[in-house]
Amino acid sequence: MVAVGAVIKDQERVLLVKHVPGKRGFWEGKWICPGGRLEVGETLAEGVRREVMEETNLEIDLEQPLPPFDTVVKRGEGVELHVVYIDYLARRQSGELKAASDVGEARWVSVADLPTIWGDLHQDTQRLLTIAGLRSEAPPEELTGGKP
Repeated sequence: MVAVGAVIKDQERVLLVKHVPGKRGFWEGKWICPGGRLEVGETLAEGVRREVMEETNLEIDLEQPLPPFDTVVKRGEGVELHVVYIDYLARRQSGELKAASDVGEARWVSVADLPTIWGDLHQDTQRLLTIAGLRSEAPPEELTGGKP
């Protein structure tokens, strides 16, 4: 699965969303950056903008792509999920923040407060925010998924 999304900053805050309770899945119960599955025929930029609009009601300006990374979730001998994340740094352009029905919650969090909620972030969101430079004290294994 190719997932597209955005680390959206507004002054010294970053936007996080959380799926509605009961929506089962890999990201259940954790704060994540807005994003989702890239649809066939969409460019990366189109996919990011669509996902952000669907989840938050915000229009964004894409500033720069972030280095991609992936996660492989195994169950027994098989692969349950393989996600390739392609994200951008972005800024809020317009719109009133409103959580969509599938995310349930959306909130701006001060970058300075990220360490206090770090454990409430999904592990892939922790990696993404570290890659985006919003947590510089992360150990190297967080950036590489434990691989040298």
